[in-house]
Amino acid sequence: MRGECFELDACILSSASAVGKKESEGPLRGCFDYVDPTDRFGKKTWESAESEMQRFALNLALGKASLHDRDVGALFAGDLLNQCVGSAYGLLSFNIPYFGLYGACSTCAESLLLASLLVSGKFCRAAAAVTSSHYCSAERQYRTPIEYGGQRSPTAQWTVTGAGAFLVGEATARSGAVRVMRGMPGIAHNSGISDSSNMGAAMAPSAVDTLLRFLNATGEDLSAYDKVVTGDLGFEGGSLFRDLLYAEGVDLGDRYADCGQLIYDRERQDVHAGGSGCGCSAVVLASYLLPKLQSREYKKILFLATGAMMSPDSVKQGESIPTIAHLLELSSADIGKDGGV
Repeated sequence: MRGECFELDACILSSASAVGKKESEGPLRGCFDYVDPTDRFGKKTWESAESEMQRFALNLALGKASLHDRDVGALFAGDLLNQCVGSAYGLLSFNIPYFGLYGACSTCAESLLLASLLVSGKFCRAAAAVTSSHYCSAERQYRTPIEYGGQRSPTAQWTVTGAGAFLVGEATARSGAVRVMRGMPGIAHNSGISDSSNMGAAMAPSAVDTLLRFLNATGEDLSAYDKVVTGDLGFEGGSLFRDLLYAEGVDLGDRYADCGQLIYDRERQDVHAGGSGCGCSAVVLASYLLPKLQSREYKKILFLATGAMMSPDSVKQGESIPTIAHLLELSSADIGKDGGV
């Protein structure tokens, strides 16, 4: 087992989510901060719409935390577009030192982990993490424009149109804060899968590796957690994740959930193997998981975001897909590492 678990001393001060029409029609409808039924967010192109989602989400998160951009020492952001232009253009108006990230669908956990490290190390008092994806911009880049009407494989996942923003600050027991207790960075893996329509299967081994390394490093048992949440393996990858862990002697039981499974109704919405995209785990965490920690319905969870780090060119060239998974241990503000108040 390789890698160290980072002991962190930070909290999520606020979060915000902005989504499109399909997301607002799923099981989490009513949870999101902002919904645009046109998916365009007032812009002429899908890429500009994605940038606007990020801008809107970060403004909302700043407002909830009663912070101005001058109060934020660093901004970590990423998306699925080439050179992360969704983030670069969307966040231009914020006067905050900017770090562009590409971790594919793991970017939400990656950005939160880096923001928490910076705050825990006292390098700044607050840092922001922002992530997005847009179904139409992702389809145009990775597959074919939606106007083409291409057929999708049963194992394919639906890219979420959504953006999530988070403000991370110094640890506090203030009302509404969620503590970031520990983090386990992922190690890149390549399981030899080259089918970009089966990203869940490609990412599952990385999720298993990161979770096992975390359990080995900390000596924790999964019974200490209300939920282990991946984002986003979908139904195909989620089933494989369970099976691979069981083969290692780890039984997830009924504490497992996946953001790609939570955001859509598989029977009613045509999403095949579930949701995916940088925005998937970001909006599910911001709108659904954090409120459950804030209300203490959940006391502690493991948030394990996964990413398939392919590019349009690598797919066309038949390369297999490198994957990664980053883990965060999150708890209610007044819950310690031992589970006590």
